[in-house]
Amino acid sequence: MPSVLKSLRLLADPNRLRILLLLKQEELSVNELQEILGTGQSSLSTQLSQLKNAELVEDRRNGKNILYRLKPGGLNLDLLREAAAEVPEAAQDQAALHLVLEKRRDRMRAYFDELAGKFGRYYVPGRSWQGVAEMLLRLIPPMVIADLGAGEGTLSQMLARGARQVIAVDNAAKMVEFGSKLAREHGLTNLEYRIGDLEALPIESASIDLAIFSQSLHHAQHPVQAAAEAYRVLKPGGRVVLLDLLRHHFEEARELYADLWLGFSEVEIQGFLSQAGFHSIQTSIVHREPESPHFETMLALALK
Repeated sequence: MPSVLKSLRLLADPNRLRILLLLKQEELSVNELQEILGTGQSSLSTQLSQLKNAELVEDRRNGKNILYRLKPGGLNLDLLREAAAEVPEAAQDQAALHLVLEKRRDRMRAYFDELAGKFGRYYVPGRSWQGVAEMLLRLIPPMVIADLGAGEGTLSQMLARGARQVIAVDNAAKMVEFGSKLAREHGLTNLEYRIGDLEALPIESASIDLAIFSQSLHHAQHPVQAAAEAYRVLKPGGRVVLLDLLRHHFEEARELYADLWLGFSEVEIQGFLSQAGFHSIQTSIVHREPESPHFETMLALALK
């Protein structure tokens, strides 16, 4: 039987309390707890060791992973529930836990990741990413699309081939000038470039069918406001699509690429979109670069 006094001391630490609240609901690995809590592995391992020594949690091996769970009878659950009301991060932890469990269930994702990794590895006549991209782009129905943070507008120009109208927004005057020149040269009369900021879009409210952030949100001063602006300009039932870097630790990106944010976690992106008013939010990791620093790309979709 664990010591009551020792248990109370451990519960006094909010981080250990958050761990216990999560393990009360689900058996989790260290990596999963790290993803949910956003803490370092060393600190987390120390906290788990303390909880295990106090006989509040137990572990078991599952293949290469060690899974932790709340030890039956090791803690007064009523006390744990009451303490949870005093932890402001508990609600965010619940959202992150839901995402982790969703990933577990989505075994098909791992299959498609493996399949995608083989595409282009071996030569097959006529097969290319360019061909696949052209096929998918031509399936897009005529709609009004906003490319937010468009840069020189390569994606905008591809989208304009099938869209009713494309509005490309960027805050760099030279980028807008260059993109506008290319659009004129290629006769893309349905493609319009506008100078503007992601957090104050030069677009009329409720006028867009599809808003796209393609590797641009990590350049926004306030990503939440950028998401809110995308919501504002979309028509009811409109969709936002977001491609951005998964959170990383390559600090040099701030200098090399003028990145304001070192990517985002899936939980953060879901939070931005939910706070802006979007629903039916989906996120997934769609690519991992083979070379160091192994940047990973996250895809997010949501509806207004």
